[in-house]
Amino acid sequence: MKYVHTNIAARDWKTLADFYCSVFDCRIKPPERDYSGDWLDRATGLTGARLKGAHLILPGYGDDGPTLEIFTYDKMVDTESIMANHQGFTHIAFEVTDVRKTYEKALAHGGQPMGKVTEKKVPGIGTLVFIYFKDPEGNIIEIQSWEK
Repeated sequence: MKYVHTNIAARDWKTLADFYCSVFDCRIKPPERDYSGDWLDRATGLTGARLKGAHLILPGYGDDGPTLEIFTYDKMVDTESIMANHQGFTHIAFEVTDVRKTYEKALAHGGQPMGKVTEKKVPGIGTLVFIYFKDPEGNIIEIQSWEK
């Protein structure tokens, strides 16, 4: 058994994929997807589903590692903005070399502020430096680094 991917349903998959590629050095794993049909309806429980998008290779993994799947459905349903304490999946996290620089880069590429850069000493491990913010479509991202 192995972990395969996480999906983000995006209003604009190309713009969101560009954000993750620009900020986190993800890469598109061909081919781009353009799916529809009875098989997709059966799997998703939707009727008349059609989606377009791509899988992004995550940093720190090879071409066969887990991916971030970003799809846009022809018919999207708006949801409320999520916060860190909402039930269910709330964020993805990336380990980075420099939290402050990566955060500034994310904001320059359309990321949205949420929290503040925070440092927390964890006995026996080191100091965790981290922050939560939102990508251009409002999905929460945590970036972190450990200092000894």
